Amino acid sequence: MNTGKNFTKYDYKNSFGQSNPNLQSGSGNFYEIGLIKPLIKEHFLYSFGLSLNEYNAVGGNVANAYSWDTKYLGIKGGLAYSFFPMGDDPDHNLDFLVHAGILGESIIYGKQKIDGINYDLVHQKEFSGIVLEASIGFQVKYRVPSFGFLSIGYNFGQTTNISKSTEEKLSFITHQLQLGVHFPIN
Repeated sequence: MNTGKNFTKYDYKNSFGQSNPNLQSGSGNFYEIGLIKPLIKEHFLYSFGLSLNEYNAVGGNVANAYSWDTKYLGIKGGLAYSFFPMGDDPDHNLDFLVHAGILGESIIYGKQKIDGINYDLVHQKEFSGIVLEASIGFQVKYRVPSFGFLSIGYNFGQTTNISKSTEEKLSFITHQLQLGVHFPIN
């Protein structure tokens, strides 16, 4: 189980290919639950699970203030490399992992607020459909005897909407700080 914060920057381009310079990064939460298993040897691992991500942003100028509040539900898969696999050695308590993953997700909640008026984003073409996020990151795991493992980590991700073709383009660039709790399953 992982949870933490997403720090998201919207990369928006209008139908003329112009970006909005007034967009600022926003923060939101994320939650993941999944399974990690050895792939070939104990150094190589694969993972899969479910995730809920909030990708939020704010913006505005002298005349207008706006914000986005979104939640995406998805399925994640990935590969990891463990530098110091712990195995069954009780004296070995620390591991460092690098990982890459792909997340397929879709919006389940979305609101845009412009000057106090709320708009639903769930059916807006830039936000709806299937969104893929490619990510890379690292994780440090610490064994807690008779419990499992605790971890901290970082992910960098970039999304692309693969199911909608519109003149307006939107993607998310996300920096994710993670805290994790891991339980061995025999």
